Formats: sequence, C-alpha cells, structure tokens
Amino acid sequence: MNHPVQMFDYHAWATQTLLGRIKELPSSVLQQEVNTSFPTIGEAFAHIYAIDKCWLQVLSGTSMPKAVEECLPLQQETLRYSVDEFANTFSELADEYRAWFRKQDDLEQIIVLENPYAGPRNTRLSEIVLQAVNHGTYHRGNISTMLRQLGHASTMNDYSLFWYQQPAESI
Repeated sequence: MNHPVQMFDYHAWATQTLLGRIKELPSSVLQQEVNTSFPTIGEAFAHIYAIDKCWLQVLSGTSMPKAVEECLPLQQETLRYSVDEFANTFSELADEYRAWFRKQDDLEQIIVLENPYAGPRNTRLSEIVLQAVNHGTYHRGNISTMLRQLGHASTMNDYSLFWYQQPAESI
C-alpha cells in the first residue's frame, strides 16, 4: 500500500463528502457570513482549492514562490463558486494529482522546497502530499464548525470512515 496516495484519496473523498452534505442545504449557505477563520464556507473551500493546486505545482517541479504567485489568485476566482462548481473543480484537481502519482517512481525523493515564508528545506515528495492532506483536514474542520454556527449539522468525514468506504484488504 502506498500511504501518501491513500491519504490523498482520503483527502479527495473527504472534501467530496463534505460538499455532498452542503449540497443538501440551501445554496446560500456557501456565502452566509460567520465569525470564524474564514468569512464564508465558500472562502474556506476556495482557500483549500488554491493551496491544493499550489502544492501540486510544487510537486510537479514549479518553485514554491512561483506556485504561490500563480495559485493565490485562484482563491479569489473560486470563492463564489456553487457547490457543484466546487465539486467539479476539486474532482478535476484530484484527477490531476492521480495523474501525477502515476508518473512517480519514488515519493521519498527529496527536493529543496524554497518556502517564501520559512526558507529552504529538504523535503520528501511524500511529505508535501501529507501537508496538502493535513491542510485540507484542518480546514474541513473549520467548515464543519461554520456549518454548526449557521445552524446545520455537518457530516462525518474522518479517515476511519474512509477505511470502510474502500474495498476490504485481505489481512
């Protein structure tokens, strides 16, 4: 089993699961203002998308400063998306990640990550994948809190539930 790939699959599944829950709610829920880390749920999803796209560019060989410069505008471009637009955009990005994974021989390969906020660091490709997953998990938690503040229940999207959504592995 390739754990970084499985964790990415979890990340894609959890995002779609949460979007599926939001699809059940009034469409206005994406743009309702709340007093939390993001002003709206739409802005939180836009942020996750832009950063996921940024990390994929870094994994693909773009310097982090250039990837940040190219991807941060995506946050503004997508923040007013509908639930369906977010679901499609995240699905397309997941396909791009999976295409990238298929081309990789060694996810433990080390690159020099030129982080414009923290400086250079030798970083494994697998660590970058796990960073993208962890970032998404953190902000899906924010979105669940935002839903509760707006008077709606969220939905379970824990990694342990993901296990049971997948075909059973033989032990």
